[in-house]
Amino acid sequence: MTHRYWPIFDLRLTTPDLTLRPTTEADLEMVADQLPDDVDMDPAATTYGLADARTERGVTISQSYWKAFGTWSPAAWRLNFVVFADGEFVGAQEVEGNDFLKLRTVDSASFLLPSARGRGWGKQMRTAVLSFAFNQLDAQAAITSAFHDNHASLGVSRSLGYQPNGESFLARDDDVDLLVHLRLTRADWDASGLGKDVTVNAFEPCRPFFGL
Repeated sequence: MTHRYWPIFDLRLTTPDLTLRPTTEADLEMVADQLPDDVDMDPAATTYGLADARTERGVTISQSYWKAFGTWSPAAWRLNFVVFADGEFVGAQEVEGNDFLKLRTVDSASFLLPSARGRGWGKQMRTAVLSFAFNQLDAQAAITSAFHDNHASLGVSRSLGYQPNGESFLARDDDVDLLVHLRLTRADWDASGLGKDVTVNAFEPCRPFFGL
């Protein structure tokens, strides 16, 4: 163990093509600099009216990172991974659990750099955190949401066995757009046989941080 006080930083999830490791503060500038323009930001995030939109988005990413670790508890946590292929940064994958010890449900979000899309990596990233959630954390369900026109995200979800879970409206770019919700049960995940190529390392010291 290399991080005595926050062993979560030692977690590693690997797939046939990718390595996922928890985002550290040293990664924030890299993530902000390469964040694709088509990634939607949290509409509830504080904004500062900065002249440069890239800087504004970088501030949002930084504050979101600090908030996630600063408010972490076994009942409600949010873990963001940076994703690498052959040592090159290609995207980010998030998994979170709210009221997790009671609901045993995780949510997820992700992005890939434009140059990394179309290779099946979005599915591998999601498979990695789903395997972690169902196998290490004993989750019983996974949910996710995407705007109706985010065909890549919805396609990944459906290919992994998520089922329709309703729709809602959400503010988007000073307008209102349709948000599609999906849900994957543990039974469907187990039946799919997915996740067999995912390896999770250095989880044992992290158990108390998830209330396990």
